[in-house]
Amino acid sequence: MNANKFLILLLAVITLTCCKDNKGQNQVAEEASTVTKTEPTETASNIDVSGNYVTDDYNKRSEGHDWVAIIVNQISDNAISVKVRSRADKKRGTCTFDTRANKKDDTAYAANISGKTVLFTFKKGIINITTENPADEAALFFYCSGGATFAGDYSKLNGDLDASQIDKTLYSKVLILQDIGFNISAIDKKGKTELTVNAFGLKENHGNPQVVTFKGDVVDAEVEDLDSDGSPELVVYTESNGYGNVLAFSTLKKNSIIPVYFPPTSENTKINEGYKGQDEFSLVENTLAQRFPTDRGSKQVIYRLVNGEAGKNFEMTNVSEF
Repeated sequence: MNANKFLILLLAVITLTCCKDNKGQNQVAEEASTVTKTEPTETASNIDVSGNYVTDDYNKRSEGHDWVAIIVNQISDNAISVKVRSRADKKRGTCTFDTRANKKDDTAYAANISGKTVLFTFKKGIINITTENPADEAALFFYCSGGATFAGDYSKLNGDLDASQIDKTLYSKVLILQDIGFNISAIDKKGKTELTVNAFGLKENHGNPQVVTFKGDVVDAEVEDLDSDGSPELVVYTESNGYGNVLAFSTLKKNSIIPVYFPPTSENTKINEGYKGQDEFSLVENTLAQRFPTDRGSKQVIYRLVNGEAGKNFEMTNVSEF
C-alpha cells in the first residue's frame, strides 16, 4: 500500500469515529433533556380549591335524579368553609352540613366532627371526603337522611349550581355539650341572614329559640362551657365584607338561653389600630381567641366570659402582637 492510499484510509477511520462520538453526545444530551421535563405537582397550595363540587347524578338532574353538592370557600390561606347541600325542589334536602376545615398538608384540609377527624382532599378537580380513621365513617351518616353518608368523591363544576333545585339553607349545624344541644340554622331573609338558634334539653325552655338578623354570612360555630358553671355556651362566627364578628348565647343553669354581648372590634380603641378585618376566631380551652392582621404584623386578642349587669359578656383579658 502506497503512502497516499494509507493516508486516505486513515482519514476515513478518523471521520467515522468522530461522527459516532458526536452522535452519542447528542443522544445523551437529548435523553438528559427529556428526563428533566416533569409535570408540576398539583397541591392545595397552588390550586384554587374554592368552588362547587357535585356527584355524578348532577348531570342527570333533568331526569329527576337526586344529587349532592359540596360548596367550598377559602376563608384564609390555612382554612376553608365546607357546605354540604343537596337537591331540595321536589322533597326535603337529603344532606345538610356545614363546617370549617384547617389545612393539614399540601393536598388536604381537616375538620373535627363529633370528635372525629374528617379529611377533605383535593386533587385534579376532585374533592374526596373521608374520615381519617376508616372506623369512624359512621360520624358522616348523621347529616344525611335515609342512612346515607356524604363521604366520597365529588367533581368540580364549572359554574354555579342549579338555583332552581339547590337547598336554600345558608348554614346548618348541630352541636351538643353537657346534655344541651343547639340546632343552628340560617336562611336568606330579604337580602340579610336570619340566624335561628334552637336549644334542646333545657329544663324550662325560656328564651328559646333565639333569632338574630344581620348582614353577612355564618362562618362556623363552636360550643363550650366558657365560665365552667356546668351549662354550655354557643359561639357563632360571622363575616361581612371581610370583617368578622361573634354572636354568642349562654344557657343559664340549663333552664333558659340568652344572648351574650361581644364588643365590636372596630369600636374598641384598645385594639382597633391598623384593624382591617380578616378575623379568625376559635375557642381555646375556656377562652375566645381572635386573630387578625394589622399594618405592623398580626394581633391576637383573648376574651373570657364574665357576668355583667344585664347578663353575660366577653371581656378582653390579653392582647399580643407578633
